[in-house]
Amino acid sequence: MKIAIVTTDGETVSQHFGRSPYYKIYTFEEGDPIAVEMRQRGTGHFDPRQRQEETHHDGHDHEAEGHGYGAEARDKHTSMAAELADCDVLVAGGMGRGAYESFRQAGLEVILTRLREINDVINAYTEGTLENLADERTH
Repeated sequence: MKIAIVTTDGETVSQHFGRSPYYKIYTFEEGDPIAVEMRQRGTGHFDPRQRQEETHHDGHDHEAEGHGYGAEARDKHTSMAAELADCDVLVAGGMGRGAYESFRQAGLEVILTRLREINDVINAYTEGTLENLADERTH
């Protein structure tokens, strides 16, 4: 099993999924972590093509659909989920509701937490006490 945690520094859980440049990924075997890797994100805000496109606004009112919804957002979420195709769980401090639902539909267990330290998240997950605060931490 693999758990991906969004982070900016490898030590703390990023509070905004879309703004975190890395995933810290733990591989578990029989309930114990056996490997850890830092993986740089290449999708969403960290896709070089996306940065170029963000400078051109199409005039469409995306906020009317809600944050993270619509065909363009679904396409971005699909590419982000593909980046985590080898993972089972995604942990973040918060994310948009559209991203949350897209990742769940892609088969990821998505956990949104108020815990800040990655070590605390891993300990709570292995102890079965990591609370999912999705209702209060999606926007």
